[in-house]
Order: sequence, then structure tokens, then C-alpha cells
Amino acid sequence: MSATTAAPDERVRTESLTTRLMKRPELGAVGGVILVTIFFLVTASPAMFTLAGVMNFLTPAAQLGIIGIAAAMLMIGGEFDLSIGSMIAFAGMVFGVLVVSMGLPLILAIPMTMAVAASLGAVNGAIVLRTGLPSFIVTLAFLFILRGASLVGLKVFTGGATQLRGVRDAVAGDWLTPIFSGHAFGGLFRWMADQGWIATLASGNPAVPGVPVSILWFLGFAAVATFVLLRMPAGNWIFATGGDRVAASNSGVPVRRVKISLFMLTACAAALVAIITVIDTGSTDARRGFMKEFEAIIAAVIGGCLLTGGYGSAIGAFFGAIIFGMVTIGLTYTGFDQDWFQVFLGGMLLLAVVFNNAIRKRVTGER
Repeated sequence: MSATTAAPDERVRTESLTTRLMKRPELGAVGGVILVTIFFLVTASPAMFTLAGVMNFLTPAAQLGIIGIAAAMLMIGGEFDLSIGSMIAFAGMVFGVLVVSMGLPLILAIPMTMAVAASLGAVNGAIVLRTGLPSFIVTLAFLFILRGASLVGLKVFTGGATQLRGVRDAVAGDWLTPIFSGHAFGGLFRWMADQGWIATLASGNPAVPGVPVSILWFLGFAAVATFVLLRMPAGNWIFATGGDRVAASNSGVPVRRVKISLFMLTACAAALVAIITVIDTGSTDARRGFMKEFEAIIAAVIGGCLLTGGYGSAIGAFFGAIIFGMVTIGLTYTGFDQDWFQVFLGGMLLLAVVFNNAIRKRVTGER
């Protein structure tokens, strides 16, 4: 009588570190950051990787990353929002009118701007769920509606102009202004300059006055989004909703509430970027946020999000936005024609989609 050996249970089988890394959606984005860094180390001026150079490319990365992370969470939930860029212009107009034309303090203007954006996001989500139309179509319509409303609204409140100025003067002295504009840790940077650790100007002031607050918002938003996706029940609901809506609903996941909340999140992320940029520049105009909807989706896709939903990560979008910022600013440190930017970006998007598709098939066993 021969002894038989039972096959190991797959549920308790341990996976190698390589296998676990291959399953992480942000793997492609991390690899992309390494490749892009090597590329610019070889081709760009060393000034790109000084403290001032790093702040230069992290600033646009931060503004894109805030909406890119929100777009990634919505894509994981199985939907798109093409109205994000127009929402930046519309929310900027609402905010500008509240602080300049109506003279409201930031403690009232900011929540009111967020409330308007969240309401429009909820409308977006409700229409998608009620009609069953693809979110691509519904939000594409809102892209034009919000862009047109921004143009008309600004003309009404300015008497014919498409730009509203005077924001900087209106918010000067408000205790909330430093939280949404300017630089943080100025004292620390001045002390490092006095110690000779960082570069200084001829006046003796540090060449970099501090960390732009948009970068702090970017880091905080990425940390919170990652925590929600990986550690909270809401994260499981988002993945389940994007993976299989019917199965998620049968399992008790509040699919409708999750999707509408994600649309509201993307709208509020756009409003946050609008508030930061409007205060920084001191004005708002109808073209603000132009093409940002596509850039946010590109950052999410480079970060590992699948267009089919149910797979992706916030930290991947974080690195996707950094790649975007490095390419946007990095080309100015090289001798390349700046028009190569879009070619480079399109190539990165194509590589990311092919790579992510290959990873998805490997993870799911699909042929």
C-alpha cells in the first residue's frame, strides 16, 4: 500500500517577493520614475536635481497629482470623469467671485466652493447611474457645459472679460491663506541657508524659500487615499464596485453610494486645485485646467489603473504625476525641442497601457 502526499492548499501557499511585487499596480510607475530619472541624469543639466530644480518639477506634479489620485480612485471604481479640467475653471470662477465680487472670507468661500463642486459631482454620478450611460459620455458633456458656464459667468461678473483679477488683494491677511498658498517651513530653509547647507541668493536669502504648500497637499492626499484604499472598508467597496458591480451589490456593497461619492471626490479635488492656483496666481480665467482631464487620466493609467476598473492604486497615480512633472519641466533643462513633450507623454501612456495589460493577464491567468 503506497502512501499518498496531499497537494498543498493554495490558500496558505506563500508567494515569493518577486510575485508579490509583480502584482502591485504601482510597479510600472515606480519603474517609470527610475527610467525617467536616469534619462534626465544623462541628458539634462545638473541644475535639474538641485533643491530648486526638484521643487520646480514637483510643483506641477503636485497640482496634477491631486486630481490624478482622485481620478485613479474613480477609475478603480469603474468610472471616468472627463469634466475634471473644466471643473478647475468653474470652481476657480466660483471661488474668485465669492472672495472678490462678494468679499467673503476664506472660511466661508472655500466650503461654499467645495459644496458647489461636490453638488456637480453628485449630479454627474446620479446621471450615470440613473441612465446607465457610460460615464465617458456624461462627463464629456459636462466638460463642455462647465467650460461654457465658466466663460459666460466670468463675462457676467467682470463686465465682459474672461479673467477675474484681484484675488491676491482680497485674501491678503486672511489666516487661511498660508494653508492654501505660498511656501511652508520658511524658517527651516532660512536656517539651512545660514548653515550653508542650501544655496543662497546674492541678498543672503535662501534660493528656495520653502516647500510649496501644493506639494504638502499632494503628499497628504496621496497618504490618505492610500490608507483608505488599503486599510478601510471603503477601499474594499471601491475595488469591488469597479471589479464586478453586480457581485458587489449582491454582497451588500452600497454601489450607488460609492460611485456618487467618487464623482464628488474628483470634483472636490479639482476645486482644491482651483483654490490653490487661483490664490497663487491672484486671478482666475476660463481656460484654467485646460486638458487637465486627460493629463489626470494619463497619470492614473501610468500609475497602474486599468481602464476596465477594479485594479489600481493611489500611490501609482502619485508616481505617475511625478513622471509627468519631471517630463514637463525636465525638457527645459535639456537641449531637446520642447515639442517633444507630447511625443514623450504619448509614448509613456502607450507603454504603461501595454505593461499594465500584460500584468493584468499574468495576475488573472487570462490568455
